[in-house]
This record gives sequence, structure tokens and C-alpha cells, in this order.
Amino acid sequence: MQRTLVRRATLAGAALTTALLLAACGDHGSMPGMEHGSGTTTAVGSASPGAAAFNAADVMFAQMMIPHHRQAVQMAALAGTRAADAEVKTLAGQIKAAQDPEIQTMTGWLSTWGRPAPAMSGMDMGGMGHAMPGMMSDADLAKLEAATGKDFDKQFCTMMIAHHQGAIAMAQDEIKQGSNPDAKALAQRIVTAQQAEIDTMNTILARL
Repeated sequence: MQRTLVRRATLAGAALTTALLLAACGDHGSMPGMEHGSGTTTAVGSASPGAAAFNAADVMFAQMMIPHHRQAVQMAALAGTRAADAEVKTLAGQIKAAQDPEIQTMTGWLSTWGRPAPAMSGMDMGGMGHAMPGMMSDADLAKLEAATGKDFDKQFCTMMIAHHQGAIAMAQDEIKQGSNPDAKALAQRIVTAQQAEIDTMNTILARL
């Protein structure tokens, strides 16, 4: 009887040790993106896009570019009923079509990385909007919303050029400082696409 109890206790101890080891391994794998310090690169155990190693610059890029893109989409949406120039309307549609999916992509990355995404309300994340180059103020947006026709077209192009220049500056920072290959690739696409749109808007302004 005593021998049986000892054997059971030994087996129970072994099972407990195994369970603890498995739990420890599971906890390690369930905490993606836990980085320590702004320059630390963190490996994430997932094969999904954006799930490769990332650092604080990648996180900041996504967290700031999401509300930046949201404002561009908000501005572009006004063109449908306020713009007079056909090319302005077409460009606004292109901006919305490009940046909406990018918002979803970056939101997915932040989820994969275990980092918070900006809320739909309070787009500046507690004042962070003031640190984002090219962001329009509430007064700027109200002025644009009140404009129509040729006046809207001029204001839209002028404001969106500044907005795009800010996005390009943020994207260039990501290219220099980021580590996630998908985030850096998106940043490069933003630089290329938005510089081309700036060139188009400068051409439009020259003829308005």
C-alpha cells in the first residue's frame, strides 16, 4: 500500500512538472511583441503579414499613420459633393480608395503586435495628433467643409499637399528607423504614391 502511494505521488509530481513547463512555453508564445526599450526588435511567432520582427518605430508609424490616413479620407469624402473640378473629384476618390485599405492593414498589424490601435473617436490619441506633421486643425476642416466649387478645389489641393507632405515625412522616418519589412514596404509605397499625388495637385492648382 505504501509503495503504491509513493508511486502515485511520483507520477503526480511528474505530471505537474510537465504541465508547468507546457504552461511556461504557452505563455511565452502568447505574448507577441513584448519589447523593452525603444530600440528593441521583437520577434512575433506568426506567419501572417506584418508579423515579422518589429520595433518601437514600426508601432509608432502605424499608430500615427492610421489617424493621419483617417483625416485624409475624411477630407477626400467632402469632394464628392463640394468639388467642381473633375480631376479633383477623381483624385479624392483615389486617395480614399488607397488609404482605407492601408488603415485596415496597419490596424491588423497593431493587433498582431499586441499594441493598441487609435480609437475612431479622438483621432489624435490624447493629443498625439499635434505631433503628426501635416494634420489639419478642426478650424481647417471646418473651413474646407464650408467651401464649394472652385474655392473648395483650391483649399482641398492646398491642404492635401501639406497633409501628404506630413505623411511622407512620417513614412521616411519609418523607412530609416523601422525593422518590420511589411511596414517599411508600406512606408515606401506611401512616399511614392503621395509624392505623385502632390505633383498632380500642384498641376491642378496651377490651372485653377
